[in-house]
Amino acid sequence: MSGILPPSAATQRSYRLSTYHAATLPVVRVGQRPDDAGLPRRGTIVMLSACNPGGRRRPDGWNARMMARLARDLRHVPHHLGEGRLGRWSEPLYAVEMDLAPALRLARRYRQNAVVVVRRGQAARLVYLA
Repeated sequence: MSGILPPSAATQRSYRLSTYHAATLPVVRVGQRPDDAGLPRRGTIVMLSACNPGGRRRPDGWNARMMARLARDLRHVPHHLGEGRLGRWSEPLYAVEMDLAPALRLARRYRQNAVVVVRRGQAARLVYLA
């Protein structure tokens, strides 16, 4: 058992209403096709965070340490710092050029509920881990 609880209806709604962006990548919304400018011609971008595992708020210092650990885990993978935003709330994330399977392994390691997956020519999708 992973210890990750299924996200509440409110959390699921928040994921869908949030915007996700990083560096020169387009702004992404779950269920919408982003502008292809800035996306890699092939491959996948996965929006991945190490903050607030399981959807439970953690102190800023703790989240910063986890993001630093995630950055070390990504040192050999192309990635850009970004954020997920909904109104006044925001959370740092990395837009990672990585196949989905290894990205999901990292998301599980950092006890995340979900990742956002972006591919050229397709609507962004939310992949739950629970």
